[in-house]
Amino acid sequence: MSIEIKAVKRDVKGTGASRRLRRAGNVPGVIYGGEQPAVSIELDHKELFMQFRHEAFHASILSLVLDGKAESVLLRDYQLHPVRNTIQHIDFQRVSATEKIHVKVPFHFTNEEAAPGVKLGGGNISHIQTEADISCLAKDLPEFIEVDLGNLEVGHSIHLSEIKLPKGIEFVQLAHGDDTAVATILKPRGGEAAATEAEETPAAE
Repeated sequence: MSIEIKAVKRDVKGTGASRRLRRAGNVPGVIYGGEQPAVSIELDHKELFMQFRHEAFHASILSLVLDGKAESVLLRDYQLHPVRNTIQHIDFQRVSATEKIHVKVPFHFTNEEAAPGVKLGGGNISHIQTEADISCLAKDLPEFIEVDLGNLEVGHSIHLSEIKLPKGIEFVQLAHGDDTAVATILKPRGGEAAATEAEETPAAE
């Protein structure tokens, strides 16, 4: 999925200028990185927000067209209005085709209802992490990482090392020795625990 956004150079800077831009329906921003200098830009808020609301916009290589020239960039930061939920400012980073990037990518959990711990054990799935920091070349960046919970039992967890990754991708945490849990199936409240407690408690005479 290719996402294209259009921007123009922003010549006037400062708080007042940014406020006037927003009132006119535009978003101030910046593009930086690589061997080129940082460039202040502005984007049409309506067009930008239509792309921004999609999950893929936050974890994909974007094509930013600036003055007719396309550059490959990543969304790196943004500020939202606390009440109106409009984009107040946005930052993009240029990416290289030959250098690895670090990006947070969302998890998509599958086969939750089919997991033995849910279907047979009556457990509840807890998502410990909903995203992870990965390292890869720009061409290998996935929109999401699939986590299959189809074999998970009650009381068990699935860790980063158990997730199958596409070729060329690695978890940053795992590379540093942190094999953290991503999801677990919690034992049902009451249920088996209550039954076990009842069996172990002697009847009153």
